[in-house]
Order: sequence, then C-alpha cells, then structure tokens
Amino acid sequence: MRVLTFLHSFEPGGVERIALRMVRHWRERGVDAPLFLGRLQGDMRDDIGARLDPISPPGARPGVAKMETPWMIWTLPKVVRRLRPDVLFCAGNTYAVVAVALKVLLGRDCPPIVVKISNNLDRREQPRWFRFLYRLWLGIQGRCLDHFIGMEASMAEEIRDCLGVSADRVTIIPDPALSEPLIDSLRSSRQPPRADGAGRRFVCVARLMPQKNIALMLRAFARGARHADTLTIIGDGPERGKLERLARDLGLEARVLFRGYLADPAKLLPSFDILLLSSDYEGVPAVVLEGLAAGLPIVATDCGRSMKTLLGHGDLGRLVDVGDEQGLAEAIATVRPGSQDAQKSLALARRFTIESACETYLSTMSRLCLAHVKNDAR
Repeated sequence: MRVLTFLHSFEPGGVERIALRMVRHWRERGVDAPLFLGRLQGDMRDDIGARLDPISPPGARPGVAKMETPWMIWTLPKVVRRLRPDVLFCAGNTYAVVAVALKVLLGRDCPPIVVKISNNLDRREQPRWFRFLYRLWLGIQGRCLDHFIGMEASMAEEIRDCLGVSADRVTIIPDPALSEPLIDSLRSSRQPPRADGAGRRFVCVARLMPQKNIALMLRAFARGARHADTLTIIGDGPERGKLERLARDLGLEARVLFRGYLADPAKLLPSFDILLLSSDYEGVPAVVLEGLAAGLPIVATDCGRSMKTLLGHGDLGRLVDVGDEQGLAEAIATVRPGSQDAQKSLALARRFTIESACETYLSTMSRLCLAHVKNDAR
C-alpha cells in the first residue's frame, strides 16, 4: 500500500510535526510512504524532517509562502497522477480545501482520502454568520472526502454531526503525539517539587498565531502570577513581535522569556512546574499530552470537545472558558506545582503513542483501499 502525505512545508506546527513523525514511522515499518511538500523551507527541515526526502515541485519561489494552498492545488495533482498512491493522507482539516480540490480535479482518478480532524469543528468562538458558512463548507467536505479520523472518543459525535457523515466513515484513533521512549524520558527526568515560596515556573509551547491567543495568557499572567513566578514561551510565529511588546507594556519583560523555535520542546517540560494553554480552538493539543506525560499540572481554556476528557474532568488540570481572562488569572493564581496525580496522568498519556496509532491508521487505510477497489470493479 502506498500512502501519500501532503504538507505545505517544514514550517513548525503541531499537525505538521506529527505527520512527519508518522511518515518516518511508517517507513520504518516498511510502508511505501512518500511525502509531498509545496516548498522545502521551514525550521523542522533539519530535525524532525531530516532525511525524509520529500517530493517538492520546482519553481517554488519565496512568494509561494503567501499562497501555499493555491500552489499545492496547482502542483499536487500532477504528483498524484505520477505516483498513483493507494490512499492520500490529509494530515489535518486545515488541509481539507486541498483534499476537496483533488477530488474535483482528479475525478475518478483520485484515490481515497483519509482526513485527520485536527481542530474542533464547532468553532463556538466565532460569530453566528461564520459558523453558518463554516457548516456549509463542512457539509461539502463530508460529501467529497472518504474517511475521517478523530483524535479522541469525544470527537466522534462532533464529526458525524458537523460533517453529516455516517458512523462507518469515522474512526477514532488517539492522536500519535507521543512515543513510548519519549514518555519514559519525560518521566525519568522529572524534577522534584521546589521548596515552598520559590517562584513557580510556567511554560507555554505554541505557534505564535491568533488561534493560540497568547495575548490573553500574558494579560492573565500579569493579573494572577506571583512576583517570583516566571513564564517561558517556546515557539515562534507571526505574532511574536506584537506579543513581546505586550509583555513589555504589562511590565513582564523580566519574568516572561520568549525562547523562539526549539527542535524538541517536549524534552524541556520536566524542568517546569505548570503548563499553560490559552487557545481559542483546538482538537487534541499535542502539548497537553506532552504535559501529561511530563506530569505537569495544566491550566487551559476549554477550547475543544476533547479538553474535559484529556484533563480527567478536572482531576488533571484546570479548565476555564475560552477568552475568560479573569478565570485564567484566577487559575494561574491558585494552581500548585507538584499537585498532579502522576499515575492518572501517565495512564492517560500512554493512550496517545505513535506505536499504536500508526498501526491503526494503516489498518483503517487498508480497509478503505479494499472497499475502493471493490467499488471500481462494479
């Protein structure tokens, strides 16, 4: 079975990072797993993307970064026709427009497409007119695309309802954000709780873009943190300059550290006390799973249907409403380092490993390909 995965570039992103890991793992298992990238630039090229030998179209000038999706729609069909994959893997629903375009442009020559739903579909944070139009777009996806992967059991009903698809077109596969060696490494390097009165070390790992709402986090930290507390923000993105200015305006320049892009930020989590997440919407945030594996207490916004389950309905973290600055500040003020239930946190994290998920992906794709061949034979 040949599985073709397509991504914009090596630019950092949770969807892209996990997809690159999956391609690598599939190849190690002997699967024919080519990778298409619209362009070869990005910080992940020399770490998680190293030696993956992606297919990339010629002529990708610097300006392509501003029109990545049209560029992919223009160039990817030629690659699909040449490689003739058995299945296409759409690594996140942010790429769904490319997947729908492939169905239209390739017609009966388009192989079945498996789409991973990487963000919540409710989009409750958006105005009503946007949700109405977005529902229409989701309906188009449901009619055009073949199979949908949810990352947590709580997403199954959401996918069926929002996309208008039957249960047999939805498979739940825990998001492969972790690996068994990574979990063992995070647990073995966990530092003991600091002495009472020591400043708490908060950490955020996120792409600095509007969806993550880091500005809300900074304002809440300014209101809820103690004088000796620090916040380290790992990640880069288009909003970095604006967020650094906001931190200065809030008087936080000595207590908030912007680390930028780091190759493997999960391995740093055991050196912190508390994980913060302030997103407006998410699916199953990989950083929350990494925080659970590291045994960190978590303070997060209720940014998707999976969040309550991921945090053990309150046992493994604090949830506040999306956009609730006061609620986030209060949670920051009261969260205690070392308060996480280590065994519950570890048990939940072990459900989300690449070792088990990739096999389930392959078996799901195999069934889909078999059904596709039978339909073509009729």
